[in-house]
Amino acid sequence: MIFKRTVLVGAIQVAIAAMAISAGSAHAAPYSLTCTASGTSLNVGLTVDENDDGQSGELYVAGEYGGQYYFHNGSGWTTAFEPYYQGVLANQTINLSGVNLAALSGAKIIVGYGRDASDMMANGKFGRVATVPATVATASLRAVEFTHTAAPETDAERASVYTRSALTIDYRNGTSETRGMQFRTLYNNIDQFGGVYAGQVFDKNGTALADSAGVKYVSETPDANTLLDPIVGTPASPLGGNPLYLVTHFEYQWTDSIGTDLYGKLPMTMKLAALDQNTQDGTLTVNNVGNISFATVGGLWIPCAGSHSPWNTHLGSEEYEPDARCIENSGAHPACASSATNSLAGMDTYLGATGAAKAYNYGLTPEVTVNADGTTSVVKHRTLGRISREKVQVMPDNKTVYQGDDGTYNVLTMFVADTAGDLSAGTLYAARWVQTSASNGGGATLQWVKLGHSSNSELATLAETLSFSDIFDAANATEIKNDAGAVTGYQPAPSGYTQVMAGHTTKLVENLKLKTGMETAAAFLETRRYASYKGATTEFEKFEGVALNAADKKVYLAMTRIRDGMENKSADPINHIQLSKLVAGAVYEMSLGSGQTDTDGNAIASAYVGTAMRGLVLGEDIAKDSVGNTCAVEKICNPDNLWYSEKMRVLFIGEDSSTAHINNFLWAYHLDSGKLSRILSLPAGAESTGLQVVDDNGGFAYIMANYQHAGDYSSNINADLKSRLSSMIDTRKAGVGYIGLGRSLP
Repeated sequence: MIFKRTVLVGAIQVAIAAMAISAGSAHAAPYSLTCTASGTSLNVGLTVDENDDGQSGELYVAGEYGGQYYFHNGSGWTTAFEPYYQGVLANQTINLSGVNLAALSGAKIIVGYGRDASDMMANGKFGRVATVPATVATASLRAVEFTHTAAPETDAERASVYTRSALTIDYRNGTSETRGMQFRTLYNNIDQFGGVYAGQVFDKNGTALADSAGVKYVSETPDANTLLDPIVGTPASPLGGNPLYLVTHFEYQWTDSIGTDLYGKLPMTMKLAALDQNTQDGTLTVNNVGNISFATVGGLWIPCAGSHSPWNTHLGSEEYEPDARCIENSGAHPACASSATNSLAGMDTYLGATGAAKAYNYGLTPEVTVNADGTTSVVKHRTLGRISREKVQVMPDNKTVYQGDDGTYNVLTMFVADTAGDLSAGTLYAARWVQTSASNGGGATLQWVKLGHSSNSELATLAETLSFSDIFDAANATEIKNDAGAVTGYQPAPSGYTQVMAGHTTKLVENLKLKTGMETAAAFLETRRYASYKGATTEFEKFEGVALNAADKKVYLAMTRIRDGMENKSADPINHIQLSKLVAGAVYEMSLGSGQTDTDGNAIASAYVGTAMRGLVLGEDIAKDSVGNTCAVEKICNPDNLWYSEKMRVLFIGEDSSTAHINNFLWAYHLDSGKLSRILSLPAGAESTGLQVVDDNGGFAYIMANYQHAGDYSSNINADLKSRLSSMIDTRKAGVGYIGLGRSLP
């Protein structure tokens, strides 16, 4: 049936426009639409959601051609918004004849269903199935697109985790496929397995830790996930599917049973979940969750982001490393007393003895190897330096590594291993930002300062035997203030000392003198300070996520905020980065190249050296709205977790906005089109965590996604809204979950 060129009435335009934006109030239902071509006909396969199967409903077929919209009512095409079918909903094949004509080149065919039209449009149960002319050629992938989930508007939406997005897959033969999406919880922190809470915290002997009231600590903060590739020899799943393992961080204990803030005051934990992967649809189900022991490495300190290594291990993190200068002398500088991370009491609790923990054993890179039988082994890599570590991202050579450094006045580091797939020895570098632009988040070329070369074994000895004062003589720099008391600069360092500026909890300007023979210790135990000492840039602000685009040789870096060190601050003794303040933050793109040298002129043994950075995806600061947002809701805000899908060519961006977005979101940034789609909304106060995009595991694709500390409200939140939500959100409860994307893409 050839479409008539008829001008649509306004009502039809409104209806199809509503179909084109996935908005509404009910949760999205998973469904799928597929299409095959046969001459002038298109055969559309519809799989309805299990909740709709057998229910009364309506099926719609629409066509868009030349900017006009048409609807098939089962007999023919019309401009009236009429259903193709009314009756019982079921999986079916729809034959559309006479629409796949060369004369209609460019026409788009859209199919959808629902209990009624409102249900279809509200829940986004529709999608493009073809672009004419479609052929019978092999359906190789052309592009994908995630539809947009509208921002929460109701209290119910603000209190829940949901998606109303769908994944549309366009093939080069002109056919398309649409897959509905749904967030599925694997387990909550308060779920019990074998009588043990999933988020429970233990000491080195496996004894459960409890507060003064005897209430066991159950962490509310699931963070990084690594869904491991299948491991040969893994015992069969009792559910009959493929057996898989999932490693998950629990970052910190938010509060005790009476509400006392416990951030950084307890040892933390990683968990191993044994999963079943349904071989028909890829659904993941938890069989068991158990604790991963860190007894052999002195416990686990504030694990945040993580990654899946190319050799199928989990690479974790320990952020906000304890300041060894403060541990040795609690009055060394004002920040010593202002942060719980400058105390080792929590790790002493883990080890069972006061004074047992040593500062230089934390702020490292844990690597977890999972064996087929579910046993684990853990090593902490010291060679990547000691920083407020976020995600560790390995490059395609299996040697070069980039990593985030959370906090303020932080550093960008690169590690190059001696041997591929082995991080136990190598060379550490720090970047110097040479600014080329101040617009759109700024731009710079990068120079690399060699900090040193070492091994885990050498550094273990240094960490056990050295204190801060063995490495540096140190004194706080003297501030210069104007008559109003504002700092306008700093007195120069005394002779023989070098003035440095570094973070992580606050800006520290110190005068340091390196002691004889302590270069290696400084490089790997005091990485950020030594980077500044050597002339690298230590002005990055809340540098968190890192993601790799191997095909284009790009790395993406998340700066949660652009402020403080990244601003143009003439009073700072070092001022490499000179940008305008943007509290909403930005994601940067770093180009990679080979044949690079360090600042001493020596060759860097990597083909993946960062050469330049530029702003790619930026947020937008706004005046506080009626809800309390101070970032534009339709843009990213305070980006944190990053992951890039090579197959989909999509960069996924998770938010950690403590104040600026009342609800945090997970976004899909389509690299080639520049389209930004919100694909997940989290409960108010909850952070988007656990991001891992799995292009293919057992033939299926997933977006792993968690949320933590729901109800940790922004200080900007509307007071009435906060009061209403407080009765709707269980602050003890946090979720480990995923969005299933169906069969892996070709």
